[in-house]
Amino acid sequence: VQVVESGGGLVQPGGSLRLSCAVSGFTINSYVMNWYRQAPGKEREWVAGTVSLGGTANYADSVKGRFTISRDNAKNTVYLQMNSLKPEDTAVYFCNAFTVRNNYWGQGTQVTVSS
Repeated sequence: VQVVESGGGLVQPGGSLRLSCAVSGFTINSYVMNWYRQAPGKEREWVAGTVSLGGTANYADSVKGRFTISRDNAKNTVYLQMNSLKPEDTAVYFCNAFTVRNNYWGQGTQVTVSS
């Protein structure tokens, strides 16, 4: 089982990034797929999540209207499109695959928003 995030980097305030989460070893069809983040000195916080059935997506209030989570079940990949980035979005972003039986995490990808 592998959950691998990519797409992080340094971006100026107001800029955009798209994170990817590529999964192998299981299919994401039946999983709730989430993005979390952890800023220095802070606890990990949930950012966004999506279920396969119906494509329902939910967001933390802090990112609503700026971030979009999507999933491509055929590619076994989840994305997080991040627009209008702010310095307070700086964190390590983690992908999570969850069912009542399994809970998988990636190693994280660093996002730094700074001028």
